[in-house]
Amino acid sequence: MNTFTGGLISVHDGGIKANAHVPASALVYDEIRSRIISLVLPPETTLVRAELADSFNVSQSPVREAIMRLEQDGLVVSYPQSRTIVTKIDVARIREEHFLRVAAECEVVHQLAEMGESSAVLKAKGIVKMQEALAGDIEQIDLFKQLDETFHAALFIGVSQANLHLQVTARSGHLARVRMLDLPRAGKMLSVLEGHKAIIEAIQSGDGNLASSEMRQHLSGTMERLPQIVEENRHLFS
Repeated sequence: MNTFTGGLISVHDGGIKANAHVPASALVYDEIRSRIISLVLPPETTLVRAELADSFNVSQSPVREAIMRLEQDGLVVSYPQSRTIVTKIDVARIREEHFLRVAAECEVVHQLAEMGESSAVLKAKGIVKMQEALAGDIEQIDLFKQLDETFHAALFIGVSQANLHLQVTARSGHLARVRMLDLPRAGKMLSVLEGHKAIIEAIQSGDGNLASSEMRQHLSGTMERLPQIVEENRHLFS
């Protein structure tokens, strides 16, 4: 069993640097969650809260708050004596999270299509152009993934639902991990790119139903491959 004790957050004089706008607990949460989603911290890794606090040069209070948020996300489970374990990926939870994401994003693009050309669509098109330069290059997978997340966030922002995007993202940790397992393939990168293009074209056509259909299709790829992904990574799943 792996044990993680810290050292992931950018440090300043031995600890994290918080400010009035970003409290220490949020920094701890964001950094640990990022490592869990990327599988740098795989399922069943032990997180020792006291040692995390020492490593990040913060009190145990911010660490405790971050752990509580991660528990709400379903990414960790805590036991007595301050021991916390990264959860295994749960297939039932993946399906729930996928349902939530499809419902939200299909409505988002439906509204964007009814709005016509907008700054959100122009931004999304710019993101797709950047992805085109990376598609097929596995070495650029991390940047490609960041652009993928930015693309979807831009659509939510376009209908004034930035907070909803944050909520959906926070509740999609198991789905995010399985998508991480699915993405490191040149074919997958190209598929994501084509999906984004189809979504933009549908939005620009003004057909909300078509935009929703394209989004639904775009979000279905990983779910269609889920049985294979589970079989190839059985040790990561509950």
